[in-house]
Amino acid sequence: MEEEKKGQNDNSQINSSPGTTQEKIRALEEQLDQLKFDHEDKEKLTEIFESGADNVNEQVHNFLKDMGEKKKLNHMQKKQLGKIAPLYDTHDFWDSQPVPKAHEKVTESDLDKPIDVEKTVDQIREEPLDIPPGFYWSNINIENDEECKEVYELLTQNYVEDDDNMFRFDYQVKFLQWALTPPGYNKDWLFGVRGGKKNKLFGFISGIPVDVTANGKHMKMAEINFLCVHKSLRTKRLAPVLIKEVTRRVNRCDMWQAIYTAGIVIPTPIAVTTYWHRSLNPKKLVEVGFSALPKDTPMSRFVKLYKLPAETSIVGLRPMEKKDVPVVTKKLNTFLQQFKMHIQFNEAEVAHFLLPQEWVIESFVVEDPKTDEITDFFSFYSLPSSILRHDTHKTL
Repeated sequence: MEEEKKGQNDNSQINSSPGTTQEKIRALEEQLDQLKFDHEDKEKLTEIFESGADNVNEQVHNFLKDMGEKKKLNHMQKKQLGKIAPLYDTHDFWDSQPVPKAHEKVTESDLDKPIDVEKTVDQIREEPLDIPPGFYWSNINIENDEECKEVYELLTQNYVEDDDNMFRFDYQVKFLQWALTPPGYNKDWLFGVRGGKKNKLFGFISGIPVDVTANGKHMKMAEINFLCVHKSLRTKRLAPVLIKEVTRRVNRCDMWQAIYTAGIVIPTPIAVTTYWHRSLNPKKLVEVGFSALPKDTPMSRFVKLYKLPAETSIVGLRPMEKKDVPVVTKKLNTFLQQFKMHIQFNEAEVAHFLLPQEWVIESFVVEDPKTDEITDFFSFYSLPSSILRHDTHKTL
């Protein structure tokens, strides 16, 4: 699930904690950055980690909360503390799942191995999971405009909002069809929960197959996205059932790993995305509350500061074409190899995901005018947001 929540753009998160008690304390010290543990703090943490109690997470969370209240912290220190403490929250669902816990000991021998006990397809139940009475599972034909529109309406009314509930992602039908129908996609992994007299769609989750390389190991995984439950049913705890059901469906295809993102901290992150913004219409962004006008800066000067040049300065820049797919595939995969964890794309996937589609995806190459060689490539996709509380502006 892609998240770009306003107020969470530098959402740093720590990895699973290392093995020994002292390493755990050192890891916390590093993560808390300028916050210095005194001797008493370290003794208290050691006592918590070595207790072996069932509520270690809760104790560490309370310790960090007390620490924030006792010490005089500046804004940045409080912000840093606020990123770490959620890792030690109690999670009714995730605490029961095969994911690393913040307090668990992870040693070298644990790395690059499955977290869960290895299973076979015949050990996975064939029938879907039980759901509350009055609801039923429903596969979604995302290529059908009417069914995709149902998903669009569910998401546009109930999906990700910013911290202040001012903006909500507005994924368009064409975007959803593009994102969820890569080559070899499994229709059984795009499904939801329906109910009521009109068989309304109350929940949705999606999975698509991806080739992932992690620490040099190549694996076929599922990329899970667009988990959404109607606001009126949040108390029914449908989200965990959707996650378990998509897990069952993926496991039935002999796949045992998945990747996903979240705008909140859930146990236990392995990576973080930082979003950087380049204002294109600063006046509107200030008016809707997305940006703030800097102190003592007139709007006219602010607009002038962000004014775009009339034309690009890159010689040979042009939109990507079908003939560019082989070289873009090669350059993209070469670039991604520098990361410990990355997706590997084949030419069919590059053609699907990166060839330009208006208001969905824009891709450009730089072609050397002397040699006709493609030297560079970049792309960006289009994701509007609904503006929830403004009389004039409705879309960002």
